[in-house]
Amino acid sequence: MALYVYSITAKDHPRRLDGVNGVGSEPAPLRTVTAGPLCAVVSDVSEEIRPKRRDLAAHQEVQERLMADGTVLPLQFGYIATDDLAVSQALESDADGYLRALERLEGCAEYHVRASQADEAPLLQQVLEEVPEARELNDRIRAGDRDPGLPLALGELVAGEVRARQEALAAGLTEALVPFSRDHLARPASGSDFLNLSLLVPEEHTQEFRTAQANLSREIGSGVDLRFSGPLPPYSFV
Repeated sequence: MALYVYSITAKDHPRRLDGVNGVGSEPAPLRTVTAGPLCAVVSDVSEEIRPKRRDLAAHQEVQERLMADGTVLPLQFGYIATDDLAVSQALESDADGYLRALERLEGCAEYHVRASQADEAPLLQQVLEEVPEARELNDRIRAGDRDPGLPLALGELVAGEVRARQEALAAGLTEALVPFSRDHLARPASGSDFLNLSLLVPEEHTQEFRTAQANLSREIGSGVDLRFSGPLPPYSFV
């Protein structure tokens, strides 16, 4: 029977998973496959596992329970192995790499930082006031200049300036937060976000990180929506 694999831990990691359901419409009991100094937390599955809310929540709950008792290597949702032998062979084939990863993640949790423009109007007004070329184009349009290229030129200029200012802010936020992390990963932002940052924060720096978070939120003010989430299993750093 196929196995759903949740995470990898050290062999002696506590596994207090009583009462936790695995994935699937009829979840099988959670169990472990051990190979040398490592083990994988798994459950048998006999169906295709899709990212439904119930199964995503079950996957996350297993990670959080394990994480509460020590370091884990959480696998992304949806990892399926053919059988116990395939799992044990995978553990044995890169045991040193998994052990190094467990050591690197020890005592750490992942935090996400995202930022978007809560209200663009003040920023657009700022650009029109501070950039002479933008101010000149805007004044010409307001004065009735019917040159059809003016709105496009103004729009492109303002958009470029907004993008540059957001990139500078994202760089500043990253620079302010990275010192509290053991590792970080900046991903391309999507939608209205201009910052998508993951940080691997050691437990001993958590309070400093939270203080920096509060200070940054206060300094930025209401014009920017700065969102923090965590502590989370360190998916991004496995």
